[in-house]
Amino acid sequence: MEINTHRESKLVDIWLSHEDQSSQDVQERLQNIYRRFAEEKYTVAVFYSGRQDLAEETGALLRYNRRRSAEQAVQREKARKRQVSR
Repeated sequence: MEINTHRESKLVDIWLSHEDQSSQDVQERLQNIYRRFAEEKYTVAVFYSGRQDLAEETGALLRYNRRRSAEQAVQREKARKRQVSR
């Protein structure tokens, strides 16, 4: 478990590994952290480690976004041409 406290923004981010996610001790620690920081009006964000390959999934997301952006550009161009031809 990795805990980062950002005092200026009153934010705490917590990163849990696969092992942390299934640990009862870690879950109890989280409950204590929630209580402690709630008293100080902090927002607590917990991030759970995924099971898929980060590089592969990030690449797939970037490819999807590139393709989607190109499709939207084509649609905008078609709409522009329709407006000009009227």
